[in-house]
This record gives sequence, structure tokens and C-alpha cells, in this order.
Amino acid sequence: MERLERDAILIRLIEALRKEGSWCGETHVQKATYFLQAMVDVPMGFEFILYKHGPFSFDLRDELAAMRADGLIALSVQNPSYGPSIVPDEATATALKNRYPKTLGQHEGSIAFVVKRLRDKPVVDLERLATAYFVSREIERSGDAHARAKRVNELKPHISVEEAFEAIQSVDSWDHEAKSLKQP
Repeated sequence: MERLERDAILIRLIEALRKEGSWCGETHVQKATYFLQAMVDVPMGFEFILYKHGPFSFDLRDELAAMRADGLIALSVQNPSYGPSIVPDEATATALKNRYPKTLGQHEGSIAFVVKRLRDKPVVDLERLATAYFVSREIERSGDAHARAKRVNELKPHISVEEAFEAIQSVDSWDHEAKSLKQP
């Protein structure tokens, strides 16, 4: 996928999150992009590693900075107690999206799937859910839910085994539902 095509998908994802009431800070975009790429197979091409607050892509962070430099998105401080929200620039974002209607149409269902599940989640829940899915996919694939929950807790001690187990149950359910999006 070429860069501008990928940026159009990111803009559509940000718009959808915002429309559904998400704070839409960088953590929200990071985790939503992770699920979009890892769970529903949208070929964004970002590499994610397990980092301080769950799966994180330095490439995505750099791409968001480039999108700001290109005038596609901006940061908006709505509440000084929280970090800034990411807001698409209406004119430049619309122009870019108009270049890729087929790509956006192809991935609209996947974007809606991810947004529906993450839209109202606070950052702590996003970390827990994304880490649970990362562990399930990348680290402890063959383990049962309890083994994966213990592994999440080992990697992130501030996430209790019980919280990790609940998160694993959620992402396992989402992953099962996502299979219907992947079928032709």
C-alpha cells in the first residue's frame, strides 16, 4: 500500500473514532491501527512492538508527524488535563480521501468493526486489550486463555491476571467475529 493511500485510511479511521465520541489521542490511533492491521488484516505496513503501554509502532508515530507536517491532521487541546486529540484538516483530508474512494470503500467495514469496539475505551482499557491481543498473536499463541493472561501479567505487572483474562476473552471474541470480515 502506498503512503498516501495509507494516510487516507488513517484519516478515515480518525474521523470514525471522533464521530463515535473517542478522545482520539495518539494512543487511541495507535491501538486502533494495531487492531485494524493485526485483527482485520488491513495492510497498513506498520511494525508494532510491545512497548510501555502495549503494542506501539514507531513508524506510525513518524507517519502521524509527517501527516501533521503535510497539513492533513492537527493536534487539538480540548482539556489541558489530557493529551491532545488528533483532528483531520477538513479540506486537505477530504481531498486525499477523494483520491482513494475504492480503497476506503474496501476497508470501511474493517474500520467500522474496530471503531465499534474501541470508541469509548479509556487509555488503560486500550492498553489492556491491545496487549492481550499482542500476547495472543505474537508470544503465547498456543496457550489457553489462562496461560495468556498470566503472560500478560508477567509482561505488564500493573495488569492483574483477572483483568488480563477478561481482556483476552474480549479479544478472542472479537477475533472470532473478525473472521467474517476476512472471508471473500
